[in-house]
Amino acid sequence: MYETFYNLRVKPFELVPDPKFIYLSKSHKKALTFLDYGIRERAGFILLTGEVGSGKTTIIRDLLNKRYEQLVLAKVFNTRVTSEQLLAMINDDFGLQTQNKDKVTLIRDLNEFLVEQYARGNHPILIIDEAQNLAEELLEEVRMLSNLETSDCKLLQIILVGQPELRTILSAPSLRQLRQRISINCHLQSLNRQETERYIMHRLEVAGNALAVEFPFESLDVVFRYSKGIPRLINIICDFLMLSAFAEEMRVIPVEMVREVIGDLDFDNHFWSATVTVPPGGQPADAGACLQRSAEGSLNQDVSDMLTDISRRMDALENNLGGSQVQTVLNEFQDRFTQLQNNVTSHMAKSDSQIFSLLRKLDEIAVPNKSEIPTDISHESTNVGFVRRVFGGDPFSRRK
Repeated sequence: MYETFYNLRVKPFELVPDPKFIYLSKSHKKALTFLDYGIRERAGFILLTGEVGSGKTTIIRDLLNKRYEQLVLAKVFNTRVTSEQLLAMINDDFGLQTQNKDKVTLIRDLNEFLVEQYARGNHPILIIDEAQNLAEELLEEVRMLSNLETSDCKLLQIILVGQPELRTILSAPSLRQLRQRISINCHLQSLNRQETERYIMHRLEVAGNALAVEFPFESLDVVFRYSKGIPRLINIICDFLMLSAFAEEMRVIPVEMVREVIGDLDFDNHFWSATVTVPPGGQPADAGACLQRSAEGSLNQDVSDMLTDISRRMDALENNLGGSQVQTVLNEFQDRFTQLQNNVTSHMAKSDSQIFSLLRKLDEIAVPNKSEIPTDISHESTNVGFVRRVFGGDPFSRRK
């Protein structure tokens, strides 16, 4: 819709996993290297985990585009199945007949197929996506498939792909045999603030015009804060920002537009109301990515971040600044307090107690020269946002 206006070949922020748009952050590059090594060395089990939208599918697709020699691939995406159904899906994706066959026959057919592929010098690989949905007994069935082997190598290599909770499932004592067979272990971290900026510029460049729009520093800060460095959420925000800027015929994305779009998307409630977990032993990315945070937790974190920044800047004001610089910083404080008040207002209907707690925190801030700080920071009502003007009401049909 806006591609011609911005001189782009394609939309830069589509949600479909597309390897040509892959951006290799430090975490993604490490995972891709480990996975490539595991496939080339025919390691038994490979485990890849990451938060929803972190780029697991894109990594796998990019990996498979490397055109490994004599690779024979089967992929399973529906993991809410029985043991027999799982075997049938595996065999079917390998091109074997599955109709009217029981479990024993399915296993025998698979074994014969793998032996045949081994004789031809082929390399069969099974990828199981959304593996966190597999029950423990099904994971044990998957382990048993790895017992199909010759005297010198495994007949089938298995890649388990799933969300962070898969690691918790695999830590169960009953699955220690499977856990011990995992040779390659990768976890995709969220992007940090710098990587988020590079990711956005990278996608614009791949789409045909790295200078299509300009994201000022503060705008990128807000995108990062609400997306928490998750590539899929960055895409959602930026796609709506491009559409909104196109409607206004703008080539610079102001921070006010970012806040408006995020407000229209009801981002905290729609995308962060569910719990986000950290894998055992995993390290969260910058700015609290991969932390357990509900919608209320997100408010507390935003408030904490703002208060910390205000305190730091007040210390700098007290120690270093004077004259006209003081007024500049005080004006910036007013903007930040207004932003803080808007955040509180948006959550007011959910918890009055949070607001009282917030006000107590604000009262405790030691502000030098209080008389110089405006006391009548009023909340201006905002007009209906662009997304609501285009789509009407809540763009995700979420009842308030």
